Amino acid sequence: MKRTHFLISLMIVFTTVLYSQSMVDADFVSPMNDEMVAVKKGSQWGFVNPEGHLVVNFRDDLVITKTADGSFPIFHNGRSLITQRKNGINYYGYIDRSGKTVIEPQYLNATNFKDDVAIVLVLRRNELSQNIALNKPVVNYDYFEVAINPNGEVITYLTQEPVHITLSAENLRRPPSIYSKALSNTLFAVMNAEKKWSILKVE
Repeated sequence: MKRTHFLISLMIVFTTVLYSQSMVDADFVSPMNDEMVAVKKGSQWGFVNPEGHLVVNFRDDLVITKTADGSFPIFHNGRSLITQRKNGINYYGYIDRSGKTVIEPQYLNATNFKDDVAIVLVLRRNELSQNIALNKPVVNYDYFEVAINPNGEVITYLTQEPVHITLSAENLRRPPSIYSKALSNTLFAVMNAEKKWSILKVE
């Protein structure tokens, strides 16, 4: 009799192991990208790993990417885009597969990684002079298109001339456009002011 109870208990354990599932209660499940599946609950997104575990908890700062299978956050090269709003302006950065921020939100716009390369808009603050009456510096801002690796290190500047901007929520309701393209991790297509393309090879 004891042996029968033992066998029944063993079968229950095996069944639980073989058919266990992660209770996410998702409203949407994306295809797998870079061994991560985006899942949506309400207005928030998270990520599930190949074992079915929710490894990036539901959050509202993940950036949506349009794909042939729909619009959802994606991972590439172990990185996923996030955004953070500061003074009414969106800045972009990246998390890793654990949800840890590995590149702080600092860019005016950014692409997903491809072949270990992403293109970002790096903001530069220029101090022009000092306002004596207010005892404050007079500054302006511009940005460059830059290629970075998954650690946030600059591979190369894709534009040589800075683009001047007014850093305000009114003027930056949408992020500035990125015109360069990463063709590989060493080859880039760069558009100039005349909307003509040049090819840049990085050794």
